[in-house]
Amino acid sequence: MKKSFGYIVMSMVILLGLTAPQAIAGNKDRSGQAGASQLLINPWAASSGWGNAGMARVHGLDAMFGNVAGITSCNRIDIDFSYTDWLHGSELNLISFGVLARIGESSVLGLSFMSVGIGEIPITTYENPDPHVLGYFSPNLMNINLAFSHAFSHSISGGFNLKIISESIKDMNGIGVAIDAGIQYVTGPHDNVHFGITLKNIGPTMKYSGDGLAYKAFLTQGTTQQFTVVQRADEFELPTQLSIAAAYDWIMGNDNRLTIAGNFSSNSFTNDQITLGMEYGWREILLVRAGYTYENGIWAKGGVIDNMECMNVNRGLSAGLSVQVPLSKDENPMRMAFDYSFRDTYTFKGTHSFGIRINF
Repeated sequence: MKKSFGYIVMSMVILLGLTAPQAIAGNKDRSGQAGASQLLINPWAASSGWGNAGMARVHGLDAMFGNVAGITSCNRIDIDFSYTDWLHGSELNLISFGVLARIGESSVLGLSFMSVGIGEIPITTYENPDPHVLGYFSPNLMNINLAFSHAFSHSISGGFNLKIISESIKDMNGIGVAIDAGIQYVTGPHDNVHFGITLKNIGPTMKYSGDGLAYKAFLTQGTTQQFTVVQRADEFELPTQLSIAAAYDWIMGNDNRLTIAGNFSSNSFTNDQITLGMEYGWREILLVRAGYTYENGIWAKGGVIDNMECMNVNRGLSAGLSVQVPLSKDENPMRMAFDYSFRDTYTFKGTHSFGIRINF
């Protein structure tokens, strides 16, 4: 136990050391300078139902986004598929798939993919402004996550998540890498007190390259001699985020549980956010969730365009539910779950997520 406690203390010191310069770097005036903002989108339908409030006790593949330490809850193999109608009416969608596998008594490996579908965009140029002449192109955005988590003891677990970020169009692309690190701690007479801390999207800057940055130009005006000009692409930073979360479970008999949870997120490029939420569980078969995410300026007067204080798309109310059906009567039965979540947004008509989980 002393050895495990030493490991976790060392991990927390390293994590906070990395966090110190990042936590004070937030500046809403720089919100347009960060790239790969899809890293801040929770694609999983279960945990997004209470606005990411449950990051202290998040588990399963949802923990690949929320707090990677939570994947240690996997018994044998977990499989999750999720579809998100992002900002309903914008025709953007997210498709996510992931697998967790226990590789030892205390360790779990995870692999997940998230693809962002933007649809087709017409190709136009100065010479051909008609959107139906040159055809269309489809941007491709994908995140690949490879995670490892270890339970140091019954109370403490920690893990890391390696992210590979790919953004491309036909003639230009950008590739980046980032790391998440997370810790979860559980205590109380019934393991009903939860704490968590996670640092996300720590990595080098990204940069675009490819033929799309080149164009043909004339050497001198009035001549036919051309040469290729390659424009320089500037580097951009990733949207680093620090989250600190806590949760408390009220156990009411053998069938009912009510969890109250809170999460504070410090964003390096946009406003910090506070999320409060609750989850009610009946026999861990029916789960109902709700949450509210606050940031400075959310209640400011004026319309959406006039309100220049709010910088995050995920804010305000969220709600969701899950139905988890046990498929056997074992102590740790195989389960199939169906998840749904809704997140309110100021623009468009909110975000809807649907998920299917199988826990072996």
